[in-house]
Amino acid sequence: MSQKIRFYSISYIVSLFLLCSCDVHTGNSAQNRVHLEPTSYHQLIETFAHWGYSWETLDQGVPAFTLERFPRDMGHVRDVKLKKKLFFLSLLPMVIMQNEAILQQRATLKKLLASSAPLTTKQQQWLTLLCHEYRCEGDPLTNPQVARQLLTRVDMLPTALVLAQAANESAYGSSRFAQQANNIFGQWTFTPGTGIVPAGRPEGATYEVRKFSNLAASIRSYMNNLNSHRAYQSLREKRYALRQADAPLEGKKLAEGLLNYSTRRDAYVNEIQTMIRHNRLAQLAALKLRTDVQLARVSLLPQHQMSSRRTSTSQANLLF
Repeated sequence: MSQKIRFYSISYIVSLFLLCSCDVHTGNSAQNRVHLEPTSYHQLIETFAHWGYSWETLDQGVPAFTLERFPRDMGHVRDVKLKKKLFFLSLLPMVIMQNEAILQQRATLKKLLASSAPLTTKQQQWLTLLCHEYRCEGDPLTNPQVARQLLTRVDMLPTALVLAQAANESAYGSSRFAQQANNIFGQWTFTPGTGIVPAGRPEGATYEVRKFSNLAASIRSYMNNLNSHRAYQSLREKRYALRQADAPLEGKKLAEGLLNYSTRRDAYVNEIQTMIRHNRLAQLAALKLRTDVQLARVSLLPQHQMSSRRTSTSQANLLF
């Protein structure tokens, strides 16, 4: 079940109610989470403060919330350090959730591949849908090459890599496409009229910048793109080799497989690696979501306990 929090004024949270949040893309079971729709970055800061959620408290776990969109005033955050950390903290739980969903898929897949018993109808349908989702043709149960290909695709992506690319492609949540289309990874669509036409698009080109209903959908699509498109096979092979060696999946290492993500190629890869290093994103690798009980305790504070004053930038720096 999910709790939605709509913001109507600073420090006043209303319309708290329960919604179903089953992830139809991953088959994730429902779980308690909070859904935020902030109208300003101050509201994000204040909510995070009430949860005790900051760069310094990450070892206590990450609140299981989803963010509908970035506040319209993200571009007005003048303190660069504050803007970066607010951006990373906003996306972090959704990245963890999606990686957990993919790892659940991977665990089920490995169990089915290792089983000698015939698959049930339900299991066969699940496997068929999984192959379709990850663009894998053939039967992984009878063809070892197909099974290996599927295992290279159904796997998580390092949190550091995801956050660094999101920051790079969306200008920390303030770009036109992030604001108008919830597109934080620069993904395209080739169906006319379904996206936003980018400025300076060459004459005769038909691509548009894809629109997403929310930020979580953008993250899901991006991860599926890296996990299934032929352009990123080298990234998947590097990841598979690390798995075989029982080595950690490092964002800086897997970034080497992003040569085809940008026409800038090596320069783009170097920039992503620099962002991971400079923002110390590798430290986020082992983070887990807080339990439902912990989240409920901090998210259902009585209104009289909410701060009645606007959080200033100087106060926000203390939180981050």
